[in-house]
This record gives sequence, C-alpha cells and structure tokens, in this order.
Amino acid sequence: MINLGNPLTIAQQEALGRLMEGITPEQTAWIGGYMAGFAASQQARSLPSAATPALVATAEGVPVEQLPGKPVITVLFGSQTGNAEKLARALHSRLIVNGFPAKVEGMGNYKVAQLKRDRHLLVVVSTYGEGDPPDNALGFHEFLFSKKAPQLEGTHFSVLALGDSSYEHFCQTGRDIDERLAELGASRLLPCVECDVDYEEAAEAWMDNVLALLQQDTSNSDEVQRNPAFSILTPRITPEAPSGLLSYSKKNPYPARLLTNQALTGRGSSKDVRHIELSIADSGIAYEPGDSLGVVASNWPQRVAELIESLGLDSQANVPSATGGEISLEQALLKDYEITTLTRPFLEKYAQLSESAELAHLLKEEHKAKLREYLVGREIIDVVRAYPIPGLAASQFVSLLRKLQPRQYSIASSYKANPDEVHLTVAVVRYESHGLVRQGVASTFLAERVEEDGLVPVFVEDNPNFRLPQNPDTPIIMVGPGTGVAPFRAFMEERETCGARGKNWLFFGDRNFNTDFLYQREWLEHRKNGLLTRLDVAFSRDTDEKVYVQHRLLENSREVYSWLQEGAHFYVCGDAQHMAADVHDALIQVVAKESGQSHESAIETVKALQADQRYQRDIY
Repeated sequence: MINLGNPLTIAQQEALGRLMEGITPEQTAWIGGYMAGFAASQQARSLPSAATPALVATAEGVPVEQLPGKPVITVLFGSQTGNAEKLARALHSRLIVNGFPAKVEGMGNYKVAQLKRDRHLLVVVSTYGEGDPPDNALGFHEFLFSKKAPQLEGTHFSVLALGDSSYEHFCQTGRDIDERLAELGASRLLPCVECDVDYEEAAEAWMDNVLALLQQDTSNSDEVQRNPAFSILTPRITPEAPSGLLSYSKKNPYPARLLTNQALTGRGSSKDVRHIELSIADSGIAYEPGDSLGVVASNWPQRVAELIESLGLDSQANVPSATGGEISLEQALLKDYEITTLTRPFLEKYAQLSESAELAHLLKEEHKAKLREYLVGREIIDVVRAYPIPGLAASQFVSLLRKLQPRQYSIASSYKANPDEVHLTVAVVRYESHGLVRQGVASTFLAERVEEDGLVPVFVEDNPNFRLPQNPDTPIIMVGPGTGVAPFRAFMEERETCGARGKNWLFFGDRNFNTDFLYQREWLEHRKNGLLTRLDVAFSRDTDEKVYVQHRLLENSREVYSWLQEGAHFYVCGDAQHMAADVHDALIQVVAKESGQSHESAIETVKALQADQRYQRDIY
C-alpha cells in the first residue's frame, strides 16, 4: 500500500532507511548525483516524441538514453570473484551520473553479434590461475579469437586488466583482449591499464582518464548545456562503496570478536584445519551463501624481526605508511606491507638496486622456467639474505613492497541461520623450505595469534558468480574437497533454514577418513534427516590407489548426468590448478559418455552450463 504523502512503499522506505544508516557525506553526495541523472533520464522518456532521445536496449531490457552528441558506452566485464564486476558497475554509475548513456554487461551474457555495433567499449577483466579468463568470459574470449570475430574499425575501446603479479601470466587475459581488439581494427582510447592486487588507485585513475576523454569529445553537446541534471560531475565510485548496509571494507574493516577456534582435523592428521566463528552482532553486516570474508591480518612478528635483522636496519626508523603519514619500520612490516609473497616486480626493482648480475640473469625473458623454479618456497627474506644491499635505507626498502592485502576465505555459514556470526574453514599453512620455517599470513593469524575474544578486522566480499539457484526446488551438485567444502556448509544451512525442497548431492574428498573428514557429524546428520540426498567421499591416502573427487564423479556418471538433465546446478570450490581442472575434465567425460555426444560437443554443452550459470566455480 502506497502512502500518498510519501510515494515510497513501506518496504522501499525500510530499504532506504537501512541504506542511509551510517552513510558518509561523500557517499550521500554521490547518491544525490546518481539520482539526479536517473531522474533526468526518466524525464527524457516523457518528452514529446520529436524531442525524445532514441532508446538503446540493453541485454537486461533496460533502455539506455541515446542523447544528442552522447555516444552509448558499453561497459563489459569478465569476473571470477566479483572484483571486476564491481569496478565495471562503478564505472557504469559514474558514466550515468556524468550524463552518458551507458550499459553494463557480463561477458557471459553479452550477445557477440552486438560487438560490431558497439562503438565505445570499456572492458574490465580479471585473470585467474595461469593466465586463464574468468569462467563468465570464456565464450566471449573464444569468439574474439575466432575467425568469426568482426572487423572493428570505428570502435573505440580501453581495457582495465586485473591480476596478481605473483603469478607468471600477470593480467594475461586483459592483455590478450587489448591486443586482439586492436588487431581487429579498433582504436584505443587509452592504453591497457594493468592492476595488481592493490588495484583501487590504478582503477580510479583509469576511470578518471576515460571520463575525461569522453567528456572532451562531447563538451559542446547541446544536451549537456540544456539539461542541468546532466552537468559534468566527478564523484568517486570505488569498490569500497557499500554493497550492504554499512561501508565496512578493507580500508574500514569491522572488528569481529573471535568466538570459536576449533580443530576440525583429528589427532595424527598431516594437516591442521580450524573452524573459526566470529561475532558480527550489531554490525549491520549481512552476507549470502557463496560470499567470502576478507581478513585483514598482520604479518608474523618473528618473520618481521628476522627481516629487519637481515636488512641491518633500525626497527624504529620512520618509513612511509601504506595509508599515509609515517610509522616505524617494525609497524609498517607488521601491518602495512607484504613481506612474504615474491613477485616479479619486486625482484626487478631489487635487482636494479642490488646490481646483482645473477638476479638480472634470472629475470631475462628466456629464463622464465628458471625464475618459476626459483620462486617456489621462497620469500622476500631469502632474496635479502642472498643479495644484501649495503647502505639500503628503510624507506627505500618499503618502497619496493606492495601493500599487505586481506586474505579471502569462503564463508562457511548462512546469515539466515547465524545472523550474529560468520564462520570460516581455515587450513593453517606451515611448512619448511630452503632452511626456513614458513607460515601462512592469515591462517596462522587466525589460528594462533588472535586470543579468545580477541578482535579480527573483517569485511564481506560478495561473489555474484557463486550463488544458489533462485528456485529452491532446483537440485544442486557440490564438489568441495578439503576446505573447499566451506561454502557448501553455508549452502546446506541456507537451504535447511529456508525449507528448500531441492535435492542436494555433495562430493567431498581429503587425505584420510579418520582424521580429515571435515564436518563429518554435520554431513551425516544432514544425510540422516534427508537434507543431503547423496554423499560421496574420496580419501586419497586410505587406499594404495589414490582416489579423488573426480573419480567419484566418473563412477556415478549416469546419476550425475540424470541430475543435470533435471536442471541441477553444478558447483566446484577449491584448488584451481589441479582439482578444478580435473573435475572440469571429468564433467565433460560424464556428459560425453551419458549423452552419446562427441568430446567436442560435450565441451560445448559444459560451456553452455557455465553461460547459463548452472556450472559455477569458486576456485583459487
């Protein structure tokens, strides 16, 4: 029922109230600008027919205003975990606020026939694993590099590439798309911008430059001068803008209290896996199954002390903080900078400062295999000890480092079932290599360095590419070996709380049944009460012949294919390099065998499942 004095429904008023709670002045200013642009576009629809701008339909059926002098901008994203999508939607919002008719689409939904008609294309795409495109970009990527790709003379484009410089093929997908669009005749608005894990500033600068170029091209537009709602604005839309009720982010994490730190693996296990429960009561934080939790951890104090000693520096020397101002070297290395992961950019800068011929030789293009071998099991301290730089200043050293990034963990609980808590499944990383003990930054922080009732800075990262089916009656198949089972625990809690009637099938694997069956009691209880329709397990170290989850899939190929025929969604979570690739190949074999298709045809069927978001992966 609508209140005539207030045109919003009660539900809309409540949603607006929740949104505005805790909002910052900067965010309020942006919302005002956005709504002004939106109101102007709504007003344009009501103009007399002679004055009505042409409409361009997006894939989602939302018309985009084709204003005089204003080109339609297509923002296209390929995203595995959601970061590229957030940036693309932020750019789309800025374009709308600045009066540009714009549409935003995922590569998986993009109609490739539209490519030759889209004259202004802004691409935001990530790379994962060893240079692979995101799952939702596979079809577009394949088309772009096929003989079917059209010539694109007259098309203007720019690419924002996301990646991680600790991987050999840094930003490879973005580079490939940038080069291919140019090969097809399109013109670069800006050179490809490559972003490391700390991508915000580079992405913001790219957006600024893109907008400046577009505004320059249309600065004399009559429509801009005539319609004050389309005045040029430059609000900041970054990934830090709130996606939930409050703006908790990696720059402003919520101090969650540690409630539970419980061992999941049994005595004698070769691994140490913990169940972590954190309190988010009264925080306003909400999350969905499939989301991840960012943990803002600090570095291992022992490694910080060893590194400072190896450098021969004063721990209290003032250095630039990653967040502005100055702090002591010790505090900077504890909380601000990455001191473990070795990346090529660090080695290149360090080699130049050290004038090491050995490092320079290792970094040559023809020695990629040797560099790859060198990086395994080494950290920054290994380089510092092997190639000391006499007289290196503390500020010089920290200038070589990248910011310490939060570690992401798949959330292992349902918000509906646990509204005051968030749960994680954490494998504690400890090993020895090259004569040094190594520790995972966040895993040992959670397992060992946060005391009971201690505070853990956290924030939620939503993952729109890993979601339960909208229809609760839809069956699901979940493949989650080891800690990859975490989001599926959340899936089951969610479905149980909501009374979903869809069938649920879990494939779980680990090393040993007696010590590594994570959440065994819960799965067996779900199996007993009927929530979990099927449970198939593979414990690789319990038999002479190693058996993994992909083998269980193949053993049950007829039933797996039958579930898919019924409309089941297929989910995979865990290791990208080995497990996910093996499960992917097994799924293709299942489809080929049970449908009678050729292997090539089965590959296309699996691609179609991905395009329809019936096959989703949360892999790392």
